[in-house]
This record gives sequence, structure tokens and C-alpha cells, in this order.
Amino acid sequence: MASHRKPRTGTLQSATARRSAVGATAAALASVTLLSQSANAAPEDGKPTLEETQKKVDELYRQAGAATQKYNAAKEKTDTQRKRVDRMLDDVAKRTDQLNDARRTLGSYAAAQYRTGGISETATLLLSSDPQGFFRQTHVMDRLSARQKAAVGEYQKQHRAAGEKRAEAAASLAELTEAQQTLAKDKRAVQAKLTQARQLLSELTAEEKARLAAIEKKKQEEAQRKAAEAERQRKAEAKAEAEAKAEAERKRREEAAKETEEPSAPPSDQQPTDSYAAKAEKVISFAKGELGKPYVWGATGPNSYDCSGFTQAAWRAAGVELPRVTYDQVNVGTKVAKSEMKPGDLIFFYDDISHVGIYVGGGQMIHASKPGDDVKYESIDYMPFHSAVRPA
Repeated sequence: MASHRKPRTGTLQSATARRSAVGATAAALASVTLLSQSANAAPEDGKPTLEETQKKVDELYRQAGAATQKYNAAKEKTDTQRKRVDRMLDDVAKRTDQLNDARRTLGSYAAAQYRTGGISETATLLLSSDPQGFFRQTHVMDRLSARQKAAVGEYQKQHRAAGEKRAEAAASLAELTEAQQTLAKDKRAVQAKLTQARQLLSELTAEEKARLAAIEKKKQEEAQRKAAEAERQRKAEAKAEAEAKAEAERKRREEAAKETEEPSAPPSDQQPTDSYAAKAEKVISFAKGELGKPYVWGATGPNSYDCSGFTQAAWRAAGVELPRVTYDQVNVGTKVAKSEMKPGDLIFFYDDISHVGIYVGGGQMIHASKPGDDVKYESIDYMPFHSAVRPA
């Protein structure tokens, strides 16, 4: 009887083992869950997650791009204003020389009057701060010869012209100073955004930087996949449309041949010259030649570019002069739908039109990417699409 009450060691051990195994499995699952949560949750020290850091860096680069376009516009305005001021100062110098010539002529008459002991109203005129008032208060003109009157008239003319030019130059100098202040402000804004982005990246560990690079690569691959799919769909639609047009044309020719009882001429293989395609070929050839050159904000080549400086240089290679900044480039030429873009078209991104690239076909573009990057191929779906234009 006692024997059947003896505990079955094997059975108990199995149960214990099973409980231990279950406990170990649960602990392992809990560990995996915690690790997974820790990858996405903010650390206890308040440090942002890698995903949050990437999002912040991308936004800072986008803001820097927008600030760069403002800087470019301000710099263009400042350069134009500086040239205008230089021309005005040259004109003021010329007017001053002419005024001095007229003053010397009057001085010669004043000296002659002094030598003959006559009145020296001419000398008084030269010392007067208000020549017009001087003439209103005296009758000097009644006592001057024709040559003296002509000299006085010339002096008055040059005095008035020099004063007007000085006032105009002073106003333009004030505008130039304001433009220079705006330029400095925009420059500081760009540098501040880039400094913040660099600071965030510098705080990442080597492992985090590697993970960030992997996330960026995955994002690019997804954008390229979408672009390739969109391009396949576009080509399929274009092929179907071309086939429908060809069929309609064939039927039209058959009907025309029946009416005239003459065989219709076969379609010509000669295609009309596409002037835009010829220009676009030059643009894309230039763009490919610049691949790998660094992005530098405010740069227009030939060693580095920002996005609009790159597109401006590429289209200049085809004989077309584009404005300097994206806000103006977007208004050049003819707007085209995203589905109707051709190689060479300019493609703009973001609601504030702060970035631009050159479409090269196949859902790809070449663009000066962003600070720390270079001129490269990129999917057109990598950034939010705004619009596209055909410059020529």
C-alpha cells in the first residue's frame, strides 16, 4: 500500500521542468517585448528616439533649404542694388566735376570784378548756400553780360542736377544697407539650421548612425519602388494611347483611300525635330557630368551647387537662362502634370517650393541634394511633389 503512495519522481520532475521551461519562455518573450519597445520608446533620460532624431534632422535640412532660397533672393537683390549704387556714385562724381567747372567759370568773373573794383555779387553767389534765393533777393542778373548770364545759368543747372543725384544715391545707399542686413539675417538663419542638424547627428552613437543610414536607405528604396511602378504605369498608358491613335489613323486612311480610290501613302518614318528634346539632352548631359559634386548652400558652380544653382547651371548649358531661386524658376515656361513630365523638366518639392531637381525619366531625377550630400540621382517620390515646369 505504501508503495503506491510513493511519489513518482519522474512525473514531478517533468512538471517542474515544464514549469521552468514555461517560465523561461515567458521571460524570453518579455525580454524581446521590452527590447522592441525600447527601440521605439523615448529613453528615460529624455533623449529622443532615433526616428525622432531623423525626423528632426530632415526637417532642419528642409528649413535650411527654404532659408537658402531666401538668402539667394536677397543676395541677388543686393548684387543688383550694389551695381545700381556704383553707377549712381559714378554719375554723382561726373555731376560734381561739371559743377566745379561751372563754379570755376563764375570764379573767373568774380576775380575780374575784384580787379576792376566792381561789385562782387558773383563771389557772393559762389559762397551762398541758396543760389536761387540769392537771385530772388538781388538784381545781379540785370547787370551781367550775356556770357556771364550763360555761366550763371550753367552753374544753376549743374548745382541742381548734382543735388538731385546726391539725394538719389543716398536713397539707394539706404536701400543697399537694408538689403545687406536682410542678407546677413538670412545667412544666419541657414547657418543656425545646419548647426542644429549637425549637433543632433553628432550626439548619435556609431550604432545609431548605422541604424539611421539603414532607415534612410530603406526610405530611398521604397521611394524608388513607387517611382518605378508609377513609370511603368505611365508607359503602359502612353503605349495604349499611342496604339489607339495609330488604329484611329489607320481607319481614317482606309476610309480616305476608299473615297478617292487611290492607295494611301504609307506613314513617314521621319520624325519632326523636337527642339525641346535637343535642349533637354544638353541639360541632362551637363547634369550627369556634375554627379558627385558637393551641395553647398548659396553655390552656383562649377565646383559645388545648391539645388537652384544646379538647375540654373544645367539649363544655361542648353542656352536657357533661368532665374536664380526656386520661387522664380517655378514660374518659367509651361506647367506640366507629374504624369506628363519629360526628361529635362524641372520638378519642385514641398509646399514652400524650397527644392528643385531635373527629371531624367524612369521616375528619377538628378539634383543637388542637401548639406552633407552631393549631386546625385534620386527618386522623384523621395520628397513631397509640388509641381513641374518645362522651361523651354
